[in-house]
Amino acid sequence: MNQDSILRSLIAENLVSDPASARGRLLHEAARLFRDKGYERTTVRDLAAAVGIQSGSLFHHFRTKEDILKAVMVETIRLNTALMQAAMEAATTHRDKLQALIRAELESINGQTGEAMAVLVFEWRSLSEASQAYVLELRDIYEQLWLDVLDALRKDGVLAAEPFVVRRLLTGALSWTVTWYRPDGGLTLDDLTEQVVAMMGLTRAEN
Repeated sequence: MNQDSILRSLIAENLVSDPASARGRLLHEAARLFRDKGYERTTVRDLAAAVGIQSGSLFHHFRTKEDILKAVMVETIRLNTALMQAAMEAATTHRDKLQALIRAELESINGQTGEAMAVLVFEWRSLSEASQAYVLELRDIYEQLWLDVLDALRKDGVLAAEPFVVRRLLTGALSWTVTWYRPDGGLTLDDLTEQVVAMMGLTRAEN
């Protein structure tokens, strides 16, 4: 299943918004504004102006500004979790599954959901405790994909380090690529993925 098919399936299940819809356009602009200005400094007027509507019209889609922030985070996690699951299912070996995860996360950070991913990291504390708990439940599913593959590699004798620590280090390293990676710089995301895998010493086939 390709990326467009996965997106359409999630839209049909009402799990994410259609990017072409009014709600979808609002979430896209909200992610951009929250990343560029910060959640607290972004006003309802800013959000409305970004999509060309009156401020009051925002509340046809969301009750509060925080609900918009929560939706940006929730829909981003849902989409990227589905994309990662599909990428893993297309791989056979544990090494290939890890490579698929790395490639998918690099795409999410540097591709179409990059702004929302940044919001997820930097505006986390702006959510209420209840919203944080809900987002954490979704995040745990996302993170478990990584931990399961890393644990399998460790059991195979291919990975020596503790899976939890490896994942934390990878999270920081992959997230930081947004500050220096440029797709027109001669290094493709596939090339970058290969470099990450090689850095981890996973260039050889599994036993």
